[in-house]
Amino acid sequence: MRQIVIRNGKERSLQRFHPWVFSGAVARKDKGLQDGDIVEVTDQEGRFLALGHYANSSIMVRVFSFEPVEPDETFWRGKLQRALDYRRTIGLPTPHTTMFRLAHGEGDGLPGLIIDLYGDHAVVQCHSLGMYRLRDTFARALQELLPNLRCVYDKSSQTLNNACGIEVPDGVLAGILNPELVAQENGVPYKIDIVGGQKTGFFLDQRDSRAMVEQYAAGKHVLNMFCYSGGFSSYALRGGATQVDSVDISRSAIELTRQNVALLGPDCEQRHNACCEDVFAFMDQQTEPYDLIVLDPPAFAKHLKVKDQGIKGYRTINRKAMQLLKPGGFLFTFSCSQAISLDDFRTILFSAAALERKNVRVVHQMQQAPDHPVNIYHPEGAYLKGLLLAISH
Repeated sequence: MRQIVIRNGKERSLQRFHPWVFSGAVARKDKGLQDGDIVEVTDQEGRFLALGHYANSSIMVRVFSFEPVEPDETFWRGKLQRALDYRRTIGLPTPHTTMFRLAHGEGDGLPGLIIDLYGDHAVVQCHSLGMYRLRDTFARALQELLPNLRCVYDKSSQTLNNACGIEVPDGVLAGILNPELVAQENGVPYKIDIVGGQKTGFFLDQRDSRAMVEQYAAGKHVLNMFCYSGGFSSYALRGGATQVDSVDISRSAIELTRQNVALLGPDCEQRHNACCEDVFAFMDQQTEPYDLIVLDPPAFAKHLKVKDQGIKGYRTINRKAMQLLKPGGFLFTFSCSQAISLDDFRTILFSAAALERKNVRVVHQMQQAPDHPVNIYHPEGAYLKGLLLAISH
């Protein structure tokens, strides 16, 4: 097996089980290494530290084992079995929740791999070439572990293009894809566009936060910004909102939102308005206040280089939301930017509230659902931050 040797003193992070080896920590590496190769990481004395996938990038090794193992098909199947066992211990799936995340990268000891389940469909998304090379192995393992599975779909083109600069096709790895797939979350039905939708087809990490919106929605006029496929909108309507306005700049997202609301029935359709428009422009045009606003934007700061710009974006949009809320209104606000910490986000909201001279109470603090676990040795995995704020004048 090819080897990578760590500089003296740099082995400590691996001894603390952090699953990344940065290029600056590498003293030397074997010649001829290719992206996706499995490598053994050692210290200067040749002592074993870890096994992982190599990439010629700032994160040079993504560790999948801190033990000297044989990474064969049985090894990978065991990883997926343990991931599935964990989901079952937290109560997934259920008759009313048929979609959830089965494999969550570092949180499941599978860095670079995402697998989401939508009913009898599994979507594999690889963020590293090493995991991509194993896609057929994972497809076979999924069919063994989930006998009722009808389709395994690989959707790695966008993530690999961004991470590795290579172009690969998306497509079915096993079975037959159902283009009219509908899955449930807490009894709320959603049409899942695996091929054309964002991520793997849905944002599964917000399941608990959507349920919380339903608890607060009764009798309220609700605004759902960056609605995508209307995840929060459907819960608010089921929770008894008098009116829900869903806004997104994407026409396909708005159409998918309409289809999902239609699954709830004509009563919900009558209380719903979908608007295809730039979110900032929409907020500037509003004159009537809302009782409850959901702000779940895309990442404004994916990297540290644009952190300051992202902070400004989050501050601006939260100020606009606070301006649009009635006295006593509720603001569900989120950041999925890894470059923005929870402390950063709270400071942003503090600043927005102070500039708007609002009295703000923190009602709840939210994070990604438990099927998106965070490895305690990899705090970077806690990417989703959310706060429910009660806004007074």
